[in-house]
Amino acid sequence: MERARPVIGVLCCNEVAGRPVQAVASRFVTPLATLAHATVLLVPAMSDATDARQLAALFDGLLLTGSRSHVSPARYGGTPLAPGHATDPQRDAVALALAGRMIEIGKPVFGICRGLQEINVLFGGTLTGGDCADRHFRGPWDGDYAAMFGHRHEVQLADGGRLARATGTCRLSVNSVHQQGIDRLGCGLSVEARAVDDGLVEAVSARPCGAEVLGVQWHPEWEADRCANSRAFFALIGDALRGGAPEPTPVSTRRT
Repeated sequence: MERARPVIGVLCCNEVAGRPVQAVASRFVTPLATLAHATVLLVPAMSDATDARQLAALFDGLLLTGSRSHVSPARYGGTPLAPGHATDPQRDAVALALAGRMIEIGKPVFGICRGLQEINVLFGGTLTGGDCADRHFRGPWDGDYAAMFGHRHEVQLADGGRLARATGTCRLSVNSVHQQGIDRLGCGLSVEARAVDDGLVEAVSARPCGAEVLGVQWHPEWEADRCANSRAFFALIGDALRGGAPEPTPVSTRRT
């Protein structure tokens, strides 16, 4: 009998497309199915429609996705955002409650872009109050997606870190689509990667209750089928969902 696939929750966002909708880009879902070999359940970013304890019991893991919105500064004692910077308070509430519960009961949590920032805030960290430098942002959000996600820079991986072991390299060229980033690192988080140019924290990890917590500022889901290092990230997710498989064999020994 074929082994059942693990179940991973993927957080949606509140957006408006003629009317309020729950939204998540399909590019986050596809590599979870094809590379992490997981069954994906979407989680509405609506406090009244979700119960963190029930969902955490159901899921084998959680992915906090990227988003057009920012974590509300009220969540980390920050200054108000500049006009035009959207927030999603319901997403904040669901993400922090659900991720917190998952971690408490020893289940893995992963974050991409906004998801990394949510993890940092959950661990008591803060975010930058203003826009990151131009090399960390390409916009507007509704522009040319190929050009937006083609905006790249290099990051240095921590020696012996999860990402360095998984990719078999010490430096990556990553895409960079974000306006905010980590300011003060959350307590208990380890730095997995920093931007070569300005030292911005680009990835973090922790294992507080026996399961993987890992977040990256870049977007490994973008063209994951064509990037060995992105495939390595989703292989880490698949291993974690299955209870923490042995250390993965390096996928690539070259910079991509």
